[in-house]
Amino acid sequence: MTKSERVAAAIAGKSIDRVPIAFWRHAPDVDHTAKGLAEAMLAFHRRWDLDLIKVMSSGVYCVEDWGCAVAYQGSPNGAKVCTAHAVKSPADWGRLAALDPGAGALGRELEALRLIVRDRGDDAPTLPTIFSPLTIARKLAGDRLDADLAAAPAAVEAALEVITATVTRYAAAAREAGADGFFFATQHASRDAFREAEFRRWELPYLRRILDAIGAGGGFTMLHLHGANVHFDACADLPAAVLNWHDRLTGPALAQGKARGAVAAGLGESGTLRRGPVAAIQAEVRDALAQTGGRGHILTTGCVLPLDVPDAHLQAVVDTARSAEVRSRA
Repeated sequence: MTKSERVAAAIAGKSIDRVPIAFWRHAPDVDHTAKGLAEAMLAFHRRWDLDLIKVMSSGVYCVEDWGCAVAYQGSPNGAKVCTAHAVKSPADWGRLAALDPGAGALGRELEALRLIVRDRGDDAPTLPTIFSPLTIARKLAGDRLDADLAAAPAAVEAALEVITATVTRYAAAAREAGADGFFFATQHASRDAFREAEFRRWELPYLRRILDAIGAGGGFTMLHLHGANVHFDACADLPAAVLNWHDRLTGPALAQGKARGAVAAGLGESGTLRRGPVAAIQAEVRDALAQTGGRGHILTTGCVLPLDVPDAHLQAVVDTARSAEVRSRA
């Protein structure tokens, strides 16, 4: 099977030759240029011969054009942060205007995507990363978002409309640039971040709107639920092709998640995969495949790899998964 065929069959729960494998890592030293990001993604892809490419744009690319200053400050997972937020008062929400996806930081990311698609050398589905509107609002404002949701909800809601329009427009441009789908991340689908009522008011409707919009363009979307205690059932009802979450840190277990649809999980990026030993990593891979039978399953980490995960540990994942027998599981 080709990589694209393997991933598509896995998502559909059909017969496959082996489970698709994917993991991803930031490249904070070079991701500020299209060429640097593309070359880093391609080198990583070729090194591990993975079944899909999750484009590791910095987690704050989406707010640079609205005026956030960003930098890498040594996070173990390579993530950059906003060192100066664009929204410093309730009035600043009203100053946000829809962005041109072909200009500035968004244009840089599209150019990186074009280079990756052009030079990947196989048909591995390539998924640029987009974020939920509320996740972007948090990046724009930092912790003051919570106060503004309480004290100036109309201002935040108007800004979320601008952000939603920008994300939708950017996603359409990414499809034109060759994206095979999207890695769509929310950092507000956790009960630790938002109670049920808040989640349903401020996050869930926007998740659905964007999924509906990007789904109309074809391809598939991997919905990433960041954090612990996630609103899994509500998100499983959304029109995403596959769900990705930290199954080794929080519920549901992989087998329970698969009962709701296709899943992308099974590897504990900050636990077993980082610490080892190799025998424990091999056991974790086998356990993940035993929970799913290798069907309806992309073997992935729950989130981004820490920068210091040893190559020997990643090799153990690849070797174990590729030698495993795929079994039918209802």
